[in-house]
Amino acid sequence: QVQLVESGGGLVQPGGSLRLSCAASPIVADISLMAWYRQGPGKNRELVAKIQSDGATNYGDSVTGRFTISRDNAKNTAYLQMNNLQPEDTTVYYCFVRTLVRDYWGQGTQVTVSS
Repeated sequence: QVQLVESGGGLVQPGGSLRLSCAASPIVADISLMAWYRQGPGKNRELVAKIQSDGATNYGDSVTGRFTISRDNAKNTAYLQMNNLQPEDTTVYYCFVRTLVRDYWGQGTQVTVSS
């Protein structure tokens, strides 16, 4: 059973930055995809960014150019660098991991952008 530990959320002013981390434990060798999603109240969960095991990335339209996803395969950890945050980025961010056996979701971390 893999658990995802998320960290890095919090309160930031508009234009500021945050870096989210998602660590999968225990370390497993068959993670194919790591991603971040977000979901606001009454809204569908939307893709923020995803990264394949070979490093290929995709981003949601609303974050392209502002957010960067990366991963450390040795540590089974994904990172989401969020720059130029805006109030509309305020919501809960969820880590997602796909292995050969099943998918996993993190518990979510709150990001609040407000002055």
